[in-house]
Amino acid sequence: MKRSNYEMPVGKVRIIRNFLPPPSELVFPKDTNKVTINLTVSSLNFFKKEAKKRGVKYQQMIRAALDAYMGQFSSR
Repeated sequence: MKRSNYEMPVGKVRIIRNFLPPPSELVFPKDTNKVTINLTVSSLNFFKKEAKKRGVKYQQMIRAALDAYMGQFSSR
């Protein structure tokens, strides 16, 4: 007879507080503008490859990289 996972001992159980934000706070709409940009083939291939691994759009990764770069210098 096969045992279900529900019958297995789980050990000591510890309850943790809910740390996840509500769905309305998960995605922050940002003002965006469409631009045309010429990238090197190697840069574009890098973002496409990394985006595919992570299941996201490569444009989002490029935007996040630019936003991170801007964040480093905008407070100066």
